[in-house]
Amino acid sequence: MRSFVRAAELGQLQHTADELGVTQQAISKRIAALERELEVRLFTRTARGVELTLDGQAFLPHARTIVAGVDRAVTAVRPGSRALRIDVLGLRSAQAVVLHDYWRSHPETDLDVVTLRVNDPQVAAAAVQAGDVDASFRTVVDPATLPRDVQMIRAFDSPLELLVGPRHPLASARTLTPSQLRKLRIWVPGIVPRSEWAEFYDQLASAFDLRIDATGPNFGNEVLLDALADSADMATLVGARDRYIWPANHDLRRIPIVNPTLAYPLSLMFPSTNPHPGLRAIIDHLATLAPLPEPAWLPSWATPRGSAHRGGH
Repeated sequence: MRSFVRAAELGQLQHTADELGVTQQAISKRIAALERELEVRLFTRTARGVELTLDGQAFLPHARTIVAGVDRAVTAVRPGSRALRIDVLGLRSAQAVVLHDYWRSHPETDLDVVTLRVNDPQVAAAAVQAGDVDASFRTVVDPATLPRDVQMIRAFDSPLELLVGPRHPLASARTLTPSQLRKLRIWVPGIVPRSEWAEFYDQLASAFDLRIDATGPNFGNEVLLDALADSADMATLVGARDRYIWPANHDLRRIPIVNPTLAYPLSLMFPSTNPHPGLRAIIDHLATLAPLPEPAWLPSWATPRGSAHRGGH
């Protein structure tokens, strides 16, 4: 199956043989055996090499899935032989920033930072369980629903800041309290039902009587930042560690929120058994991050930092 997939991708049996460390005759025999088993022709020979038949084109995506599944099965029992693969919500998110800071101090770490691009944390938990990623910075709000053999710890907390344009009435403030945010239009596009941040903003709005506006389509951070720069009454909430980049003429202001500090708790999910050996150093690094300024507010589902929940309930 692997010989078929690589021959389809490379278009040359000799190149396939060289890559897999066998002879061209061996590759031809493997493909011929596969064609006999399937009772179809997978390739036609051309002057340039080989090309897939219609049956070969139909078979290729399934063959790729099978080969990838075998590779995942092998690496699942040899996690130290590959890069540590961690899912983050976005490459400018606090999770990615913290991982980048760790990697800069430990450049020898073989780290693969990915974004699964899913909103439901249960989907991310399933990816951890399946071995698609070694860990994911997502939170399953009800730990009792964690998949079997998946563990979740509270990783670190992200203090919130109010982000406003230069014409906003609070633009000159050095700090703000939650009571000063009441009646403001706080626009947070992209609050998706069943996401952990939907639960977070529901609790935040209820606790401090805030007006969280999630209406309208989410066109991305650049459009949000443009809107803030042009508005005299719009604001949004961002994490203190989140990385945002805007043109200098936007003159946006990030204002810390204090008394209490409002914070988004970030969790890390990973396998309960046989986790990647490189993960322990990451977890130890997370434990060294500065604690929240007191007093602090966190949603009801935030556990003490470093405490663990295991799946399988």
